[in-house]
Amino acid sequence: MKFARTFEALVLAAALHALPAMAQTGLPAQCDNGKFLRDRLELQQSGPTGIDLPEHVCGIVAHVTWRARHSHSGVHGYFDLTIGQGQTIRIVSDLDRMNAPAWPWVQVGDKVEVAGRYYYDSNRSQGIDWTHHGTGRKWGMPGYVIVNGATYQ
Repeated sequence: MKFARTFEALVLAAALHALPAMAQTGLPAQCDNGKFLRDRLELQQSGPTGIDLPEHVCGIVAHVTWRARHSHSGVHGYFDLTIGQGQTIRIVSDLDRMNAPAWPWVQVGDKVEVAGRYYYDSNRSQGIDWTHHGTGRKWGMPGYVIVNGATYQ
């Protein structure tokens, strides 16, 4: 039993080392909440790795932070998306870089599709960001948010 757990840990560690290469292949073409939930579980079990993953999720807005917040990287809007199985994820939108109306442009109950970068620093610090058309030195894939059929990049 102890050997099996050690072997599983080694397999997981090897898979996590391969993830940065996988992240360069691009965002999933369609919503894949199952992939996101598997990725989240793997990162929760392994702990913070510094690995960011491309994700494409769909769900219903559960909570909106009504005031945009200023951070070192600009002005951001935040909302929580319910993606099934009792799971939610924080969505971060860089309002300085997005082509969108004044914040908030989402409401509780809206149907939303999000493509972006999943970061996991801890159970309390995780979310999907890079939900805009831009790319950066550490993230080369543009993202987007679709709210009730309207696309914001």
